[in-house]
Amino acid sequence: MRYLLRNCLVYTGSTLLPHHTLLVKDGLIEAVLPEVAAPTDVLTVDAQGLSVAPGLLDLQVYGAAGELFSVTPSPGALTTLCSHAFRHGTTGVLATMPTNSWALMRQALEAGQEFCRQQPGLLGIHLEGPFINPAKKGAHQAEFIREATVADVEELLALAGRTLKMMTLAPEMVSAAVVARLRAADVVLSAGHSNATFAQAAAGFRQGFTAATHLFNAMSALQGREPGMVGAVYDSATAYASIIADGVHCDFAAVRISQKILQERLFLITDAVTDSQQGAYQFQREANRYVDAQGTLAGSALTLPQAIRNCVQHAGIPLEEALRMASLYPAQLLGLDHELGYLSSTYRADFWLFDEHLTPHATARAGELVWH
Repeated sequence: MRYLLRNCLVYTGSTLLPHHTLLVKDGLIEAVLPEVAAPTDVLTVDAQGLSVAPGLLDLQVYGAAGELFSVTPSPGALTTLCSHAFRHGTTGVLATMPTNSWALMRQALEAGQEFCRQQPGLLGIHLEGPFINPAKKGAHQAEFIREATVADVEELLALAGRTLKMMTLAPEMVSAAVVARLRAADVVLSAGHSNATFAQAAAGFRQGFTAATHLFNAMSALQGREPGMVGAVYDSATAYASIIADGVHCDFAAVRISQKILQERLFLITDAVTDSQQGAYQFQREANRYVDAQGTLAGSALTLPQAIRNCVQHAGIPLEEALRMASLYPAQLLGLDHELGYLSSTYRADFWLFDEHLTPHATARAGELVWH
């Protein structure tokens, strides 16, 4: 199918283009053209004066609309999660399984592989644990934390196929052999739930870790005599870091400071959970956050558009940059920036349309546009 999206303000991922159009053909961007140069012999879709930007990517989300993937790691739960994300301008997600029983960790990978064969929207699975440091477990269940072995990793990779895209591990708790095996399988290694010293964290980034999970949360802090994990992230020339911009998991000033330091290496996640009264992870909402049965902060109630809005309104980050933090930069981390994160010729036609309040009005995946 070929159509022209007109009457919109286009954020390409690198440039802001007023009075431009998107020409879409067979699920790809054919061209980004000025209104005056747009073809007239093609189906036209009126964007109603809205803004259009690359589809958002959420690399850490646990559940939505009453379906928690860590309780029911099934294709049905993934359908709910991906549908909710799509409604909020997010065209790709990593469904995340926190530290859990080995059987449920395995089930999550099997469900992810089955779902990826059936439906779009799932980029893969993110395992947050179980190879983490108990001292920084946060809301993770201590009984399921385990020591990493190469045999464990081989089992997970065999179940996942190519759907295991990311793992959060504590670098001080895993061997060089485990790191090497996961990197050989192209799994993105993210340092998190870690009490690493600065030296241990820096060594992890040299050895194959390329990111850190929810900056500031469940990691060793930046201090004058021991810069810890946060200091190692700041000091690295290459490490990315995700951040939860809800004003609860970290202060908005910390978001602003981190963006100044990390620039394109800082990206947004929702860390979103949902109400649950079953299984090992039971959450209830308190204002704009979720807590577990002990009252421990356990996840956010964010959508990515809300996180972008918070970055603009409360952290002083320009809108174009905040959009990249939720699209281009996560695409770069996953090695997908050759097809996602830009609105440009030959890129996949994944985009969302939004108003001045960053309210999503429509989302397209592979060119299939759905108005909300």
